[in-house]
Amino acid sequence: MHSLEVIGVDLGGTAIKLGLFSADGILLQKQQVQTPQPATPGAVCIALVEAIEALDPDHRALVVGIGLPGPMDVRARVARVCINLPGWEDVPLADWLEPRLQRRVTLANDGNCALVGEAWKGAAQGCSDVVMLTLGTGVGGGVMLSGRLFTGHNGAAAEPGLIGLDPNGPPCNSGNSGSLEQFASISALRRLWDGDPAELATLAAHGDAEAQAVWSRYGTTLGVGISSLVYMFTPEVVLLGGGISGAASHFLPSLRKEIQQRVQAVSREGLRIEACALGNGAGRLGAARLAIERLTRGETR
Repeated sequence: MHSLEVIGVDLGGTAIKLGLFSADGILLQKQQVQTPQPATPGAVCIALVEAIEALDPDHRALVVGIGLPGPMDVRARVARVCINLPGWEDVPLADWLEPRLQRRVTLANDGNCALVGEAWKGAAQGCSDVVMLTLGTGVGGGVMLSGRLFTGHNGAAAEPGLIGLDPNGPPCNSGNSGSLEQFASISALRRLWDGDPAELATLAAHGDAEAQAVWSRYGTTLGVGISSLVYMFTPEVVLLGGGISGAASHFLPSLRKEIQQRVQAVSREGLRIEACALGNGAGRLGAARLAIERLTRGETR
């Protein structure tokens, strides 16, 4: 009898990242495939089946965790909505996948997965109160309180990227206007500076004053949004993940300064704000961890 192995999947708007893990979180194999365009539920389902079978043709892993950009139902089997993917509304993805894969499947919000991954093996190890933001195509995230994932009364919490920041701001796919996502995503950064975020980071690193000023503005606005989250949850650490977090050294100074000005000292006592430690691997690792917790110990929540 081989020891337990598990598959973790991070489904994003542009890429699907998969990993085959041991029960103690060691990455045994990994794979990345492009997300079908348009990323309709049927097309994504087929792509997931093909990618999972290619990663683990011998069925060494009998449980699969999948992180998706949006909230799940309480039983973690239905994707309620994925606001930046077309046609995703109440998609019973676990029910579709299980007979095709002959493996048990659990679903989770991708921000929650990244947070669980960082708490297991990354920058939130040993912390019990954590807020995480993933800064990418959209802005996702998760909240951990007293060591447990906070998912709210019907499984849809937490969506820190969708809190309101400016009532007159740009419209958001969520129905909100001026949400934090509209000021902190890749497209928001492009509104400040017309070009690739990686290029902007390179320019700032080489001392370009204009690039540094753009990052400073970005950090200030993000700091306004995070201030509200700090008041709400008073975490030990705020973690920043997603593609933009690679440039954190350029916008953390203005972000921290903003929080210091806006948040009372008692609410930010001992607060750390830092980039994630696991980079893009946190999501699939956390999805694997949730699959172990839910599907090998009989938990549904």
